[in-house]
Amino acid sequence: MSSIPDQPSRVSVEERLFSLVLALIATEIGLTKADILSNVQGYRQRYAPGGDNASLERQFERDKDDIRELGIPLETVEPPDDPGSNHHLRYLIPKGQYDLPADVSFTAEELTLLKLASTVWREGSLSSESRRALTKLHSLGADSSDPGLGYSPSLRVREASFEPLSKAMDRGQVVSFLYLKPGEESPRRRRVAPQAVVLHDGRWHLFGRDTEADATRTFLLSRIVGPVVTVPGESFVPGGDGKGQEALHELDALWNAQVAEVAVRPGSDAAVRLSKRMATDPDSANAPSTIALHYTDLNVLADELAGYGPEVVVRSPASLRDAVLTRLASVRDAHTDPHNMGDAS
Repeated sequence: MSSIPDQPSRVSVEERLFSLVLALIATEIGLTKADILSNVQGYRQRYAPGGDNASLERQFERDKDDIRELGIPLETVEPPDDPGSNHHLRYLIPKGQYDLPADVSFTAEELTLLKLASTVWREGSLSSESRRALTKLHSLGADSSDPGLGYSPSLRVREASFEPLSKAMDRGQVVSFLYLKPGEESPRRRRVAPQAVVLHDGRWHLFGRDTEADATRTFLLSRIVGPVVTVPGESFVPGGDGKGQEALHELDALWNAQVAEVAVRPGSDAAVRLSKRMATDPDSANAPSTIALHYTDLNVLADELAGYGPEVVVRSPASLRDAVLTRLASVRDAHTDPHNMGDAS
């Protein structure tokens, strides 16, 4: 009886990004695109030697953008004997830029806990495929015994809707999902042809065509409620990688056009954190008392500012000030005991 060949196990997005970061930290000379696609966990399972790997290369391009958006310094190195050649371009993450700051140190007990935590991460969160991938990278000049690999990179966990949206986008499938907009009491079902999923201002956005409105819309993944399902019998022709750039350009334009003016209490946590995101550089080393902030989503910024409580006062725009006041009033009302509202006897 003939046996059915084993199918390659599915690799999650987080594991693929982790394996890519791990490989790029481990190498001192850098890895070419071919090295990465044929050896790194999450790519090699789909790599076709000498075949068509166009979709896999597009995936790698998106992963590069994701890594940089996460604040990880991914660099490219041109070959000295073939400058300008994309084929021989090498990628790496400079270990010196990824090390801990020089003024940060750990006690022996803290190092023991960190080592234990990294062991749990490696053994519990990654499959044996990732560990075998490091062995294969030896032949490419990557030294997996580098002690720096004991610290796992910090990757932001995506929303549950990311995977089904990415699959539908690659396959040209229309999807539907419940979407809860701020101020609405219940979510509304949306039907969308997904064209790009991008990371902007630290949050994941879906860029696609709302088939009911017949117009392009941008959705925050964090506001998608419940599962993303495909719509039977409805499909579209994917627009290619250019849609991602179109989405980012639109979000950048929105971010640049919207500026909030916020007064902060000097020396407060809000002053320290928000001053790092000022629209213009401060004139001195001290955090200013009034800060101008670019923003993409008014309600997201209102949620953040309300969390600082009395440390911030919104000067403008009025819509943002009202949104923050509404949130603060809701917190106050939620913690008010109606039984203690009467006059004291």
